[in-house]
Amino acid sequence: MSLPPEKASELKQIIHQQLVKMDVHGRIREVLAKAMCEELAPEHQQVSTEDLIKALRQQGIIDDVMKELTFVTDVQEKERTSAPKPSTRFVDREPPALKKTNIDPTRRYLYLQVLGGKAFLEHLQEPEPLPGQACSTFTLCLHFRNQRFHTKPVPCACEPDFHDGFLLEVHKESLGDGSKMVDATTMLSICDPVHMVLIKTDTFGETTLVASYFLEWRSVLAVENGVTNVAVELLGVGTESKVSVGVLNIRLEMYPQLNKTLSPEVTNTQFALERMKTAERERLFLVYAKQWWREYLQIRPTHNVRLVKIFAQDENGVNRPVCSYVRPLRAGRLLDTPRQAARFVSVLGYERALVIGGGGGKQEQWCTLLAFLSRNKGDCEDHANLLCSLLLGFGLEAFVCVGTKAKGVPHTWVMTCGTDGTITFWESLTGHRYIHIPVNPDAPPLVEQPKLQHPYRTIGCIFNHQKFLGNCQPSDAVEVCVFDLHDESKWKPMSEEAIKSVCPPGKTSSVPPFPPLCASTVDAAVASNTIELQLRILVSEHRKDLGLSTVWDDHLSYLLSPALAAYELERTTGISAGNEEFQDAVRRAVPDGHTFKGFPIQFVYRNARRAFATCLRSPFCEEIVCCRGDQVQLAVRVRVFPYPESACAVWIMFACKYRSVL
Repeated sequence: MSLPPEKASELKQIIHQQLVKMDVHGRIREVLAKAMCEELAPEHQQVSTEDLIKALRQQGIIDDVMKELTFVTDVQEKERTSAPKPSTRFVDREPPALKKTNIDPTRRYLYLQVLGGKAFLEHLQEPEPLPGQACSTFTLCLHFRNQRFHTKPVPCACEPDFHDGFLLEVHKESLGDGSKMVDATTMLSICDPVHMVLIKTDTFGETTLVASYFLEWRSVLAVENGVTNVAVELLGVGTESKVSVGVLNIRLEMYPQLNKTLSPEVTNTQFALERMKTAERERLFLVYAKQWWREYLQIRPTHNVRLVKIFAQDENGVNRPVCSYVRPLRAGRLLDTPRQAARFVSVLGYERALVIGGGGGKQEQWCTLLAFLSRNKGDCEDHANLLCSLLLGFGLEAFVCVGTKAKGVPHTWVMTCGTDGTITFWESLTGHRYIHIPVNPDAPPLVEQPKLQHPYRTIGCIFNHQKFLGNCQPSDAVEVCVFDLHDESKWKPMSEEAIKSVCPPGKTSSVPPFPPLCASTVDAAVASNTIELQLRILVSEHRKDLGLSTVWDDHLSYLLSPALAAYELERTTGISAGNEEFQDAVRRAVPDGHTFKGFPIQFVYRNARRAFATCLRSPFCEEIVCCRGDQVQLAVRVRVFPYPESACAVWIMFACKYRSVL
């Protein structure tokens, strides 16, 4: 490392002052005189440098000088930590220092510590990752009374090294009970569990739902010192919901310590009463649902083939009423409009839950909201439930529709009913909206019928958090359906009281509470620059393999930004803007006699290599990337648009300009 001249002279001055201060020169003279008098023969009057250094070391002078010189590394450390870290999937093996948290002494807190795991037998043969080596990781996500936390990613292992603590506020002002210090008896009536979801992330950034568990924390209220250790056995999800995944060691502690604890008999009795009440409500609802279904089948025998879904299995294989998967959800400041909410849901990843063994079958699995958000992807039902909840939060009358699309494939989407009777379909996987205008089958042949805009074919039922309606019209084809929901000859309703008995955010409900949405942690500018740089390298390497050189036009790359912003605006609002300015700028940047070609594409992931491989499958993109000709210049622009839950819409545009040669 070379220093500038002024810094070098400054350093020399500091060293000189230190040597003078310690009188090092005088001590060296004494050692030199002693060495010449005692050790050297009279005929030798010269002392070599090696001899002198050896003598100084023996006298301890060098050690004294080194002790006095203290090297300041704080500035270097600050410089190292202030620089932005490159995005990486490596696990940080050094845990950062824990931050101190201010605790309000007038409130109750539950301190939950995750003290490692064991018996994750699927990873028994997993080798210990080398320092700096990319590896699969576990992340534990928690939700408790409108608070969300997650652990640091830890390498997947038979005994994963979880060591994290979370301070959970037992009562909050937003829940109406934040002004008083609650006692153990009051806390016993707070039946919200701690929902824990374990996510596995592989080396490519793909996430998998490993386990979902509801922790009963109130057992700590019956422990004398307010501290208890719990071994939580996690079970798998879907078809593996009866198979053990592993065990987590959990430590629970109350802050401040309880003055008076409850007896185990009291807590156990309370748990038993809650289970009994919940089981009774679910039993009564099941009896009612069977009766409703019998009445529905009596209307028309063909109703038994319609997609009328009253119950659905969650990730733990538990049958829940479909109405419990929807609830008004307000996004706070994170989403401003219903259409922006639809865009957000559409950029969450889509993945079908497949049956083990393949065969094209589909596994029944409607995820709880925390599992869906933590994993950041799910099936069409998960997307539709979330979008319906957000639209309800925006004050719209929204329903989830269960039916089929082309070729009879089961599908769910969202419907909103306007105050003027307008029916709008929302496709949760794309964010597209369709106005529904029914076809009149009794109209004369010469009357022009509306053209079918949406992809939906049949509809069996609709539901939200308060209503469930079965389609009992002669045909279940969407194009002829009339959505007059108050006409019981067209839509058979379920009792709202019956639905409310099993789908409330009530005290004895087995339905998990909804977590709040979290703001994005993605730095859009850094992510855009990183992906763009990686794509440039990939394009250059690809062209090099074809024997082509690559010249980048930075100015043209920058000019592509307005187009990407306009594409995202159009996807969000349905309004196209700024196209004229973009076209004018490109015309000015491309000389006469040259040809311009551009190819935009959008992804919901930030893996540059995977995106590039997908782009090359398009003949239009391949034509640009592999462009041959005179004065060929390439451009690429990436724009990452972040949404809540760190979901992203990633727009990429490849372009080239070259001289046209006839």
